[in-house]
Amino acid sequence: MTLLDQLAADMKEAMKKKDKERLSTIRFLKSSLQNEAIHLGKDLSEDEILVVLSRELKQRKDSLQEFEKAERQDLADKVTKEIEVLEGYMPEQLSEDELSQIVDETLVEVGAKTKSDMGKVMKAIMPKVQGRADGSQVKNLVQARLS
Repeated sequence: MTLLDQLAADMKEAMKKKDKERLSTIRFLKSSLQNEAIHLGKDLSEDEILVVLSRELKQRKDSLQEFEKAERQDLADKVTKEIEVLEGYMPEQLSEDELSQIVDETLVEVGAKTKSDMGKVMKAIMPKVQGRADGSQVKNLVQARLS
């Protein structure tokens, strides 16, 4: 079952259960996916769907931090529930050891030695870990290896 099929099934289930928060999050996600498909002019592949999903999740996490700084617990609670729904569609996250191994392999692949090689490394590594690791976590690991 593709992610789009899963979203459609979950949307029907949320309607039946009258789960407004889950329903609105799924509708918003489907809308984002449709907008991306229109923008690209083609149906989205699973990888492209993951990119959109990751982007939406990152936006929610950034919003959560801002709401917590502003002490807006009502909005923080709403965004936390949206994050939980979105994380349910993400693939299993890489462990710290798995991510470290991928970083080490990529450093050898591109022949990176100094911090000036950071861009080359990130460009090579991000497609490998797309949707399975947080970009800032990858960046921190790469920086630690290159220093």
